[in-house]
Amino acid sequence: MSTRPILDTALATTVTPVLLACSHGTSSSTGRRAIAALVDAVARHAPQLHVAAAFVDVQQPDVPTRLASLGTTARIVPLLLSAGYHVHVDLAAAVAARPGTTLAGTLGPDPRLADLLARRLREAGLRAEDAVVLAAAGSSDPAAVADCRRVGRLLAARLGRTVTTAFLSAAEPRLAETVAQVRARLTAGRGRVVVATYLLAPGYFADLVAGAGPDLCTPPLLTATEPPPAELVEVVLDRYTLTEQPR
Repeated sequence: MSTRPILDTALATTVTPVLLACSHGTSSSTGRRAIAALVDAVARHAPQLHVAAAFVDVQQPDVPTRLASLGTTARIVPLLLSAGYHVHVDLAAAVAARPGTTLAGTLGPDPRLADLLARRLREAGLRAEDAVVLAAAGSSDPAAVADCRRVGRLLAARLGRTVTTAFLSAAEPRLAETVAQVRARLTAGRGRVVVATYLLAPGYFADLVAGAGPDLCTPPLLTATEPPPAELVEVVLDRYTLTEQPR
């Protein structure tokens, strides 16, 4: 990882513009390393920006604390795959309380994420006879659920086969039930249920994917052992500059 500091409070008032990369936060040490590597990669690819990190849950500093320490305005880029409560409530409130600070779109949906998911499946050994399920975290926000389903359709187009989207919480259908139903439809003795993990980083939800009964599942988009994929770095930087997400 780069030795470039993610945040130096002494310089915060003079280094602009600021990209504030805001992730959910996790208690998983591997998940923390994976997210930190992404933030660091963004900083390396955009030396003209001051890149700082904040969290909406679990970890510190939270967004208001980080914004206060910066001493300047920022553009918040949510390191989240879809927009739900944390975006519409937590981050919106932080922006409203800090005039001049703006909020970018979430990382998904984006065609490049579907490209990354397809590559993960190929690397995992996807076969022609396998059935594919996209596993997403889930949300009580219908728009967030719709965005995950859109990624499922993008992935299906890239693979040239059906992809069933399922969720770990707060939305239906649930992943474990979907895996069982898809397996029951497979021709006896042929094909596997392969789950594409549409999660940003290792952690509790990624463990749930592995425990939902698939024959094979891909790792999250970020891992603790590989450099952050170029697609993700590009999406983060695009969210900083673009007013709308590509569809």
